[in-house]
Amino acid sequence: MDRRVLFVSYLFPPVGGAGVQRVAKFVKYLPASGWTPTVLTVSNPSVPVLDPSLLDDVPAAARMVRARTWEPGYAAKRTIAANSNGAIKESGVRGWPRRALRRAANFVLQPDAQVLWWPAAVRAGTRLLRATPHHAIVASGPPFSTLLVGASISRRTGVPLVLDYRDEWDLSNRYWENKQFDRVSLALQRKLQERVARQARLMIATSRPSAAALEAIRDRSGSLARVACLYNGFDPDDFSHLPEHDAPADRYRLVYVGTLWNLTTVRPLVEAVARLAQRRPELASRLELVFAGRRTPAEQQILSRLDGLPCRLTRLDYVDHDQATRLMRSAHALCLLLADLPGAERVVPAKIFEYMAAGRTILAIAPPGEVHDLLKDHPRAACVSPDNIPQLCEQLEIELRRYEQGEARAPMPVAVDDSPYSRKRQAGELAELLDKTIGWEAVDAPAAQPAWAAVGA
Repeated sequence: MDRRVLFVSYLFPPVGGAGVQRVAKFVKYLPASGWTPTVLTVSNPSVPVLDPSLLDDVPAAARMVRARTWEPGYAAKRTIAANSNGAIKESGVRGWPRRALRRAANFVLQPDAQVLWWPAAVRAGTRLLRATPHHAIVASGPPFSTLLVGASISRRTGVPLVLDYRDEWDLSNRYWENKQFDRVSLALQRKLQERVARQARLMIATSRPSAAALEAIRDRSGSLARVACLYNGFDPDDFSHLPEHDAPADRYRLVYVGTLWNLTTVRPLVEAVARLAQRRPELASRLELVFAGRRTPAEQQILSRLDGLPCRLTRLDYVDHDQATRLMRSAHALCLLLADLPGAERVVPAKIFEYMAAGRTILAIAPPGEVHDLLKDHPRAACVSPDNIPQLCEQLEIELRRYEQGEARAPMPVAVDDSPYSRKRQAGELAELLDKTIGWEAVDAPAAQPAWAAVGA
């Protein structure tokens, strides 16, 4: 049986960023499990970064349908949103036009600015499915207007809908930069989410606590959808060509790859390094901190507190995915950041799985929750709560002493295809979920297993 699935995803190559890779890797590996993917995405994305290298993951035979959005370019959106994160206070007469425009845009464009893609995307998707039969629709968000697009196409065509929540809608509204929703907007978005949930047959989360949150939304909305957990992962192909030993010999390199914002604040690490520099300046002088990715102005100010310390600080802007994996392999240790905010215990940053695959020590600065559970048996992971600065400082000192004494640990083997967190295996699990969904069979959430168990560490 030739089974076809339509992915609806605003974020897709050549758009850059971690959120792009989930759908791109599904498209790469699903054909091996008997599903032929088609992708409906935007032709003129209004996004902060592009990464054409991610197009290498898209099979040449994959069918692409692109529809235009009415959004302004990202530079215009950034101008409207400027200074909203508190780095520069807006006050007085000069600031009110921008504040008013931002409030008006947030109120009108529900659930997000990408809703301006909705009309053309729904037309293109409906036309496609009427011309070429498909067996399922997978709508992946954020942006959450993508879920509205998938639900509309499903209602018009009768094709079963799967909602893929890369992030929780409610948590994203709480913490997204430049998104300060009023009560009316939050109530409207709650209704929108319940409506798409009622249309869905399957809802997928990227962590077990998030799956439980989706079950609550399903029950509240009266949906009959099943709920499953399908973690993010890593692609062994992204690491197979990289050298095993690429870390510098003169410094202990700690690398962070990703965006710095309020949910991934660097503040605890900066405070711990400052404390270490005061206690053991000679150890701090052996530390190199590398940050690669976008940063809000507020996080940039926090990071600048490291400038006068004896450690070496390297700041990089967004790097493409190949450069990011090379940076991971060039590290002695990799840093994961997650703020101690309500709901953060349910979040699993996608980079954690690539950190596992890189075979380096992982320093996870995160509140107790799903991240701690995933790493509790990892032989090279240390989990520290963001509010425990003394313990974080002590952990840095332990690693630096080991390095100074020539006891830095050799890299672990790179993870392989049969790991539970490999993209290939996860595409197979998605195929099973799709098979059961269109056949109305029971769907069970994939069991979580340590990825390193398949590596032979």
